[in-house]
Amino acid sequence: MANVVLEFKLSAGDSEPQSRPVLILGQQTNLQQVNWSQIKGKLQPVVNKEIWQAALGALNPNPTDSCPLYLNQAVVAALPSRVSRHNSPSSAHFVSRLIRSCLPGGNNRSIVMVCERSDVFASSCAIARAFPIFSRRSTSARRAEKKRVTVEFIIVGPDSNPLDAAELECLYNAADGVRLAARIVDTPCNEMNTDLFLDEIKAVGAEFGITPVIIRGEELKQKGFGGIYGVGKAAEHPPALAVLSHTPDGATQTIAWVGKGIVYDTGGLSIKGKTTMPGMKRDCGGAAAILGAFKATIKQGFKDNLHAVFCLAENSVGPAATRPDDIHTLYSGKTVEINNTDAEGRLVLADGVVYASKDLSADIILDMATLTGAQGISTGKYHAAVMTNSEQWEVACVRAGRSSGDLAHPLVYCPELHFSEFTSAMADMKNSVADRENAQSSCAGLFVGSHLGFDWPGVWVHVDIASPVHAGERATGFGVALLMALFGQASEDSMLNQVSPLGASTNQGEDQMERDCKRRRLV
Repeated sequence: MANVVLEFKLSAGDSEPQSRPVLILGQQTNLQQVNWSQIKGKLQPVVNKEIWQAALGALNPNPTDSCPLYLNQAVVAALPSRVSRHNSPSSAHFVSRLIRSCLPGGNNRSIVMVCERSDVFASSCAIARAFPIFSRRSTSARRAEKKRVTVEFIIVGPDSNPLDAAELECLYNAADGVRLAARIVDTPCNEMNTDLFLDEIKAVGAEFGITPVIIRGEELKQKGFGGIYGVGKAAEHPPALAVLSHTPDGATQTIAWVGKGIVYDTGGLSIKGKTTMPGMKRDCGGAAAILGAFKATIKQGFKDNLHAVFCLAENSVGPAATRPDDIHTLYSGKTVEINNTDAEGRLVLADGVVYASKDLSADIILDMATLTGAQGISTGKYHAAVMTNSEQWEVACVRAGRSSGDLAHPLVYCPELHFSEFTSAMADMKNSVADRENAQSSCAGLFVGSHLGFDWPGVWVHVDIASPVHAGERATGFGVALLMALFGQASEDSMLNQVSPLGASTNQGEDQMERDCKRRRLV
């Protein structure tokens, strides 16, 4: 599926299944609301109304089901009839699975997605996840012709008006951001080192006329970025801090997204084993998601200042590598005794969030990272782990996860009980916990937050995506949809406004909103 062109159209047009195979997908109750006149042009003459209705009657989703309508060229598939409160109403993960398993083959295919308007955004991002871009298979390199998949939405429910051109553009840009993030995460380090990741950042910046700020190599050391420099100094390609900044007129607040971009993680001198090191090309998943989300978000228009901060390094082994027992001074001015070189992500993020606070004057800082293996134990393969100093933003992250399909669930935020895990006799703190059975993922997040200070007056959100960043051997582009939805209220796009959990409804008047502090302005 690497050479697939994905198109979102108001109407995919009429074409019989032999010419353009089709997958019709939705919850069974939604499929039953579809008028035969809305889909007959994609099925006739080989599928008539009676066959269509019989197929709908035969579906018995548990949790999903599918039924061929005509050979292997036309299929109808049903999503779960209902989901639990910790899942997305769109059943986004099942959308991706059914497309992978049920979409007929061919060079020109169509997907008809039947859903309510509130599920359109999450469904489109789920569709995008089913079509990864990166491949080095020799057969795909020889294949010059691009495959085309056309996506059409049939809207059912209370607001069944068709999508307009602006909404389709939003869906395309979101899907493009998801696929960009997944491509970067799928690309191995010999093709995605820090130099080449910077090229990706520059390319996105060039689309908007933005020149990134880049601090690199020895300059990081000179300016006090001891975390990023210490992690990446042993690698052939030097570490870097890169920043893309969108600063529109009339902005009322400043938002910073900080991404962990470890292009490869050997573990350093605390080296990983032969079974745990493969797959560590994915350790740049946070930075990749922020790049994809920044591109899509700015294309849709963003009212506030938005900075994307990328903390790039390769955690390598060599004569210059950081040793356990070394002590580094981070950008916060705090000293860190290294007791585990494989706990490197928190070091680069600590520098990134403090830069966002000190140099960018951010009111809201969100860091996103494939930070801990313990995240998968805490919240599983599908839900990112969220920690924040604001209860309102904790709730907002969970809601944004449900509306976007990038699910999220809270971690314990309790620095007074957990931060003592980092106690050091030699420095301000160690970089890894004393007791690995004491809320590991929470502690890792607290390390990052401690460099801002637990009394920092702004909003800080930490998102650990270690497990959701991939499904099997493929990247998912996780995080793009979550960021777009979470900050959708600051977008100029109506669809992102609708999926955003922040500012969707309020009883406060405009005067009261003006009196609110910046940390609550989006809420």
